[in-house]
Amino acid sequence: MAARLYLDHAATTPMLPEAMAAVVEGMAHWANPSSPHGDGRAARAALEEARRRIAAAYGWAYETLLTSGASESLGIAFARSVVDRRLITAVEHDAVLRLGEGAQVLPVTAEGIVQRDALAAALDGAGRTLVCVQWANSETGVRQPIAAIAEVVHGAGGLLLVDAAQMPARADAELLRHADLVAVSAHKRGGPPGIGALLVRDLGVLLPTGGQEKGYRPGTENLPGALGYAAAIAVPEDLAEMARLRTRLEAAIVEAGGETVGAASPRSPLIGAYRMPGVSSAAQLIRFDLAGVAVSAGSACSSGSMRPSHVLTAMGWAEPALREVVRVSFGRSTTEGDVDRFAALWRATFAEARARAA
Repeated sequence: MAARLYLDHAATTPMLPEAMAAVVEGMAHWANPSSPHGDGRAARAALEEARRRIAAAYGWAYETLLTSGASESLGIAFARSVVDRRLITAVEHDAVLRLGEGAQVLPVTAEGIVQRDALAAALDGAGRTLVCVQWANSETGVRQPIAAIAEVVHGAGGLLLVDAAQMPARADAELLRHADLVAVSAHKRGGPPGIGALLVRDLGVLLPTGGQEKGYRPGTENLPGALGYAAAIAVPEDLAEMARLRTRLEAAIVEAGGETVGAASPRSPLIGAYRMPGVSSAAQLIRFDLAGVAVSAGSACSSGSMRPSHVLTAMGWAEPALREVVRVSFGRSTTEGDVDRFAALWRATFAEARARAA
């Protein structure tokens, strides 16, 4: 029997050996980094070095607040930003939809891109506004034009928060130039779960509540996690190779009669979403899993419910097509052989379904 094939890296990716070793090292620094004695000061020094390395890996030259992950980072940004109102897009991650309950929702085009005119209209005379957009959609991989969005947001005196949980290090200089707040996560990049960061251009836009992390996150710092994150984010990811593999897979799927979601939009090289006409996502996932291949029907936070994708709905997809899409996501370990194996399985599954329907 062939080894299982993991193509769900957008949900989480295997922890790198370098990260595991760094976590173990961090456990040796058992003291509380906030303690004033020598042991605490040694732990603090290690924590601050990890913080510096994480920021440097992203190319971030401003403040870096360590958190438990991207969801908490987003929560701090939503709860503490000094703004009059909040805007989110219709294709944001479930975590943002929950945090932004009651916020105005911006429409997207059929290709998943924020409608710039709608953004400008929503900001007109609205007071200082926090606008939250993704770096790349976790279901489709569609990337937002950060510079163009920032121009509109900043022109109206607003703040731009970017959910960059899916962003590799060194992937987007444009984001670093224009975002005010950026939420990032370790476990998407080969680091341990339970650690992330909020990158902040100016702490003056956030209200502190006291405690650690300069008063923005009370609780003992996760030193092993921070060291694991710093180690993982330093390991390069070959984005050009992942883009080549994604293109190879998409060519095979389209040739066989499938459809690529958001094909005309800029997309992350790590994520692709594909429709198998006439075959439900649930049926596909069962077939693929039995064949030893792990993919998903969307973000890990929502795919378990198998409810219709709010992302595809916002892009104008209707029943039954929006229930016929699965997500494939790539990681450092993905090979051309992996892609060809999945493509062959996709073709065989589609052929079997058409034969049964004939």
